[in-house]
Amino acid sequence: WAGAPAGRPAAPKAPVASSLVLAGVRPAWRQKDQPHTQKQFVFEKPSEVERRVPEAGVIDKPGVYELSKGPTGTSRIHLIPGFIDSEQADWMFEQLLQDVPWGQRTHIRQEVSFEEPRLTSWYGELPYTYSRITMQPNPNWHPVLSMLKERIEEFTGHTFNSLLCNLYRNEKDSVDWHSDNEPSLGKNPVIASLSFGATRTFEMRKKPSPEEDGDYTYVERLRIPLDHGSLLVMEGATQEDWQHRVPKEYHSRDERINLTFRIIYPEPDGVWK
Repeated sequence: WAGAPAGRPAAPKAPVASSLVLAGVRPAWRQKDQPHTQKQFVFEKPSEVERRVPEAGVIDKPGVYELSKGPTGTSRIHLIPGFIDSEQADWMFEQLLQDVPWGQRTHIRQEVSFEEPRLTSWYGELPYTYSRITMQPNPNWHPVLSMLKERIEEFTGHTFNSLLCNLYRNEKDSVDWHSDNEPSLGKNPVIASLSFGATRTFEMRKKPSPEEDGDYTYVERLRIPLDHGSLLVMEGATQEDWQHRVPKEYHSRDERINLTFRIIYPEPDGVWK
């Protein structure tokens, strides 16, 4: 019979390819209505919001301001512009500028010595140590300073036994970021800061949380212009949770005197470090 040779099975008919591709019909992998061919690339912004450096707030009106609350307590400041009226402040400034025994202290940092960019003087029965500099006791209070101490004590309801005086001679004089948190000041000290002379900006910044690993980039900041005769009282956890400074300025500034009244306690072991 006219098939395959004897002894060999007939080969199956090969499928006709054209039977799968009908007129006007495309194979499934080429059909346009398939979902995966419709998908378009869409750019999505990262879910994490970019952190911005906060602008510094300004405090220039009289009042009590709660800066922050935390495990250490409430950080609070009280600003009283014109605590000493202008006429009194004028003659007090001139007398203190002339009579206070101003001196320039030398710091040593990493075995390099440099002079403080301001002049200072200390009053009190006990010595005061900061930044590894010890200021010796000086019980001989100037009459103007004694009068100011009594006036501030009456106003604040706090007593003070010591005073650090600072003289900023011009715009180049400054004090860098620090907290008044030496052990001799005790826990949550009250610091009363009275200013005479040229207005200088007092800056504050909140200490970063432990997660920030000492990075001050995103912390809250404040700027407080302290002018002739103004009083600023810092209390509560302010020294524990905040730092402050008086930066150098680019514009010419005349002399400024700043008086910071405080309480000093004897070191427990009697050793001043």
